[in-house]
Amino acid sequence: MSEIIIHAESAKKASRILACLDSDKKNSALLLIATRLLENKESIFEANKKDLQKAEEDNLPDPVKKRLKFDETKLDDVVGGIKSLIGLEDPVNKVLLHTELADGLELYRVTCSIGVLGIIFESRPDALVQIASLALKSGNGVILKGGSEASNTNTILASVIYDAGIEAGLPEGWLYLIKARSEVTEMLSLNQYIDLIIPRGSNEFVQYIMKNTTIAVLGHADGVCSTYIDDEADEDLAIKVAVDAKTQYVSVCNATEKFLVNRNLGFDFIDRLINTLKENHVEIFGDDEICARYGCEKAPEWHHEYLDYKVTVKLVDNMEEAVDHINTYGSGHTESIITKNLEKAEKFMASVDSGNVMHNCSTRFSDGFRYGFGAEVGVSTSKLHARGPVGLEGLVSYKYKVYGHGDIVKDFAEKKRQFTHKKFDI
Repeated sequence: MSEIIIHAESAKKASRILACLDSDKKNSALLLIATRLLENKESIFEANKKDLQKAEEDNLPDPVKKRLKFDETKLDDVVGGIKSLIGLEDPVNKVLLHTELADGLELYRVTCSIGVLGIIFESRPDALVQIASLALKSGNGVILKGGSEASNTNTILASVIYDAGIEAGLPEGWLYLIKARSEVTEMLSLNQYIDLIIPRGSNEFVQYIMKNTTIAVLGHADGVCSTYIDDEADEDLAIKVAVDAKTQYVSVCNATEKFLVNRNLGFDFIDRLINTLKENHVEIFGDDEICARYGCEKAPEWHHEYLDYKVTVKLVDNMEEAVDHINTYGSGHTESIITKNLEKAEKFMASVDSGNVMHNCSTRFSDGFRYGFGAEVGVSTSKLHARGPVGLEGLVSYKYKVYGHGDIVKDFAEKKRQFTHKKFDI
């Protein structure tokens, strides 16, 4: 495995922790980064002198050398920028919309971090500080590639910033600086780890990046939706929601294709779930343990969309394992947790990297009409959204949270319940 892949995978894991950090934690890290930059200024200036000397030897244009210079003035500027950033409102977990879908069924749209940013920028070393700070405040992991002419300055700046972040309690791998140009080409292929590429340079350069990556550059392919049934679930509620999520209408992208079941529920419940699904004409596929007990076939693959009366059932030891499985094998579409524990539900909904996250209700609710949008042209799992200057607000996406009490779409389809779509002021 190459070095860039190792670091990209590490950044992805770190991004899921960063996404859940509170404002105080992020602001404390930013303050320590500012402090450490000032404490290490002589080493930073010495590295910058080497870059400036090399620029003279290579006869680089004066504008490039001016952008390359990192002195007391530039340091004061970036430190002032970090302190200003600390004072800004946290862009993550802001409520953008609140709708009562029906009595007892609430919809929220909240901002969330994008994930991992891959940012390729020009010769300005101060840009590295700004980008890293913005990524941290918005709860994103970041992979950076600066111009080779600033390699010495960028290296020490990235080292100081990364180490200060770790000292402040940020996760290992939250920031990585690419040094070799060859790694850029490889980075553009890492769409399983990097969520957004932001190239800063000429139009020709940006066009090159866009033509050579499948990562979003500053959409819905499939719907591999999962429902996690927690060991603190109401078992009757879980069965009711599971049947609706799988069978209410099977050939759609928001139908559940995989049930992740906490093994602590025991086989009395698991038997009941499997038998109920079978009674509703659902063919079961499973992991080794499920296959051994029920004589079913093994799941074709963990990332599999059936669009049929078929479903995968997998046992997990805890919620963290379920979240990791979803983030590894899901499609970023819709996931649901069934639990009586609200604290667990909130952690699941924050940690799962999907556009729609549910608590105690069917994945089938992730629909434009049911959300009160009138209709939809599709469900996008892309995070491309920002236009214009990309600051904090441009480095977050959003997700929908639906809170229910055992609600199922069948009741609405059969006119037993009605949508209210009551809007609330934010």
